[in-house]
Amino acid sequence: MGTAAGPAADSDLVRATRGLPVSRTPVWFMRQAGRSLPEYRALREGTAMLQACQDPDLVTEITMQPVRRHGVDAAILFSDIVLPLVVAGVDIEIKPGVGPVIASPLRTVADVDALPALEPDRLEFLATAVQRLVAELGATPLIGFAGAPFTLATYLIEGGPSKEHARTKAFMYAEPAAWQRLLERLAVSAATFLRVQVDAGASAVQLFDSWAGVLSAADYAGRVLPHSRAVFDGLARPEVPKVHFGVGTGELLPLIGDAGADVVGVDWRVPLDEAARRVGPGYSLQGNLDPAVLLADRETVDREVRRIVEQGRAARGHVFNLGHGVLPDTDPGVLTHVVELVHELTAR
Repeated sequence: MGTAAGPAADSDLVRATRGLPVSRTPVWFMRQAGRSLPEYRALREGTAMLQACQDPDLVTEITMQPVRRHGVDAAILFSDIVLPLVVAGVDIEIKPGVGPVIASPLRTVADVDALPALEPDRLEFLATAVQRLVAELGATPLIGFAGAPFTLATYLIEGGPSKEHARTKAFMYAEPAAWQRLLERLAVSAATFLRVQVDAGASAVQLFDSWAGVLSAADYAGRVLPHSRAVFDGLARPEVPKVHFGVGTGELLPLIGDAGADVVGVDWRVPLDEAARRVGPGYSLQGNLDPAVLLADRETVDREVRRIVEQGRAARGHVFNLGHGVLPDTDPGVLTHVVELVHELTAR
């Protein structure tokens, strides 16, 4: 197996994903770039989310903001999981306070077959943004990301965010052949999206299967896992560390690791030492401070950070993160403090 190239290849983040010794536990936060930062809100004013995601200047600046402010050990590309669908030609709008809304949800087998493919030549903006970021970040790694096939399918079928994902599951059960074709197409799209980022210099990638936790282990294993594995296989870059994350996936943790990732992301529901037992010794873990803890008093924050650092020692390698994204009301100063505390607690 080769190693990731560039000055970030020997960073603590990349080393932790491999289970190698680190100088201190690396820290980054899901949704660190964005709505909790006043400088982000000022920069984004008047620009729609999906428009901002396709502007290399805005992507570069927004991705860099939390690195400058918090001193995190990795940047994560500012983007959105539905962006590959938008670039391919699906009519999607991100409505404030709601999330992605699909103009014409998939309801039939014919709708699946009419889904447009993502052409790599439409992703020049993405390659440009990643190249600029890698140059600016230097030894700090950039994490690329994409949405996993199942989670993208839920948006396409439900027409927007959903609590029950009932239409999605009904389609999955009733139309198994069309379901398979849909997830195969979405896997190709996600792999294409990730490959552009890696080819432009991203040091690692994360596949977000945000809503996989609504599935039973049997349904996940039979109807979803093969397509997530196809994304990682389609990346065709074994030297690039891969993180796989979903919410509410405690029952699925061994399967999520089996999809081909080096790192299993864990939400706040399962302690990291228990997660390490479930996934086995061959994986590093990422997580898993409850984002709501950041809204509590400093003593509570410190206690919970110490607990997670301690439980993370059970894993082959540990990347400190939240159990889901930064909440909009989070005080940025608390995020900076968490980074400093984790570094202080784990300095070798």
